[in-house]
Amino acid sequence: MSVIIFILFTLISSFLGGLIAFKYRDHLHIVLGFTAGILLSVVAFDLMPEIMDMTAELAIDPLVPMVALIAGFFIFHILEKAVLVHHANEDQYGPHTHPTVGIVSALALAAHSFLDGVGIGLGFQVSPALGMLVSLGVISHAFSDGLNTVTLMLQHKNPTKKVFIFLGIVAFAPVLGGLSTLFFTVPAEILLIYLGFFAGFFLYIGASEVLPEAHSQRPSGSAVLATIAGVVLMFTATLLAH
Repeated sequence: MSVIIFILFTLISSFLGGLIAFKYRDHLHIVLGFTAGILLSVVAFDLMPEIMDMTAELAIDPLVPMVALIAGFFIFHILEKAVLVHHANEDQYGPHTHPTVGIVSALALAAHSFLDGVGIGLGFQVSPALGMLVSLGVISHAFSDGLNTVTLMLQHKNPTKKVFIFLGIVAFAPVLGGLSTLFFTVPAEILLIYLGFFAGFFLYIGASEVLPEAHSQRPSGSAVLATIAGVVLMFTATLLAH
């Protein structure tokens, strides 16, 4: 019952983040700055510390998750550039935007959200206390996942209907992930590779996509402040989760 309650909170948190991003879409440069701060902070304050802890605990060479990180970074980079080159003659989109890139980003976030839900389920399998701590972190991440999904879909010129369809996919992903732990467990070694891969993905879209886009129209002090606010929010959420 505890697992179900907490994964439902992740559902609400994802939708809330997405709705806030959509509401302030006319100030997208500020939302993008905030999103960049969150994405980079997830890598710095959550994924990388978890990777370091797991490599020490499992006595695995740290190069393994770092190779996965580089793979995540360059796979998305190559995929994005392939899409943009393929659609280079579609004049209705900017030189760095296309709806397919937004969809790929949303699906990657959905995969990450699914495994966040798996984390909740596995945490409660270990102990109720650990399950609650993991849940706090996932709920805060779910808010940022919803916000990131809407922001990236809008940035890449996706229509409103499609934006909310993919927000729904991302929001329900941790619910499915949490329920799936009733039927299987994830080997720790595989989880470590997953963490490295998504660290690379988040690092790429945060530093190479979202942050430059936040300042592409005009230099903005408000976008810089929004980025700092995103970092502070995730740092605070990480402290609370631990």
